[in-house]
Amino acid sequence: MDFLIEPLQFEFFRNALYASIMVGALCGLMGVFIVLQGMSYIGHGLSHAAFGGAVVGYLLNINFYAAAAIAAVFAALLIQRINDGKRVRSDAAIGTVTTAFFAIGVALINSQGKFERNFETALFGNILGITDFDLLIVGSVTLICFFAVFANYRGLFFMSFDREAASVFGVRVSRLQFLITLLLALCIIVSMNMVGATMIAAALVVPAASARMLTNSYNRLIVISPIFGMFISLVGLFLSYYLDAASGATIVLTGATVFSLAWLYRLYQDRFISHAHIHLHDGVEHAHPHSHDGDHAHDHKAGNQAPVHSHDGIVHAHSHDHDDKP
Repeated sequence: MDFLIEPLQFEFFRNALYASIMVGALCGLMGVFIVLQGMSYIGHGLSHAAFGGAVVGYLLNINFYAAAAIAAVFAALLIQRINDGKRVRSDAAIGTVTTAFFAIGVALINSQGKFERNFETALFGNILGITDFDLLIVGSVTLICFFAVFANYRGLFFMSFDREAASVFGVRVSRLQFLITLLLALCIIVSMNMVGATMIAAALVVPAASARMLTNSYNRLIVISPIFGMFISLVGLFLSYYLDAASGATIVLTGATVFSLAWLYRLYQDRFISHAHIHLHDGVEHAHPHSHDGDHAHDHKAGNQAPVHSHDGIVHAHSHDHDDKP
């Protein structure tokens, strides 16, 4: 217990703890849509656009969050407008627009020589420098994102799996897509102090990708992913304190470890669990591993011994012929 209690005596660590819980849950939630819709590239790109906006904001003496938000939202609108023209694919639009914003920030840094503000924080994160004002911003954005997602829950569910069908059934796909992009921009901005612009994409993708390894259910994914995000952030935060390492990098590496474990579990499940057959013998349902290497170790006789398979939670039976192939 001392391991957990000792860091809590410091106010900076308590602020970091609160921030990690909120940002972890927020990234886990928004990461669901990034993973399901293949939007990891735009998550990475908007963080670069936000960095360019932060640099411009510093030169103009504008609040960090306001300047970064304006740049990220403008970049998102510009990307969507270019993509609507159908002449350029979304990945090309994202790469062009967001890289240009990032280049503006880098060019301004070099032209000014030296900044009083440490832009390494924006690039690589420094969660231990979180202030009370930062907590207020993070908390507000977290509440906004969770409310917006659950207020549009059914439409987002439909859009995430089949956009064309969603449009046919009256879902305003373009509006919801812009909403997700806007929420993603807000998520990236408040997460930059924690993991930095260079690693925010990993913080967004890893919790949802890890949860996706464990479930095919959208409802469970939307719950498990924020839990994974909070767990990864908390463990990474404590490790960064005791290892005296960069908080952003430690959190991302913790996430990579969690993802690796989830992936190994999925491999085990696919190898040993998914290939188990459920059989009915004398009206009793039971399961055992099913090997297709050589002869089967069990007999299939006529009658009610037909193998019963479960697909998407629905159990059904079919005849199994072993006279031709194993």
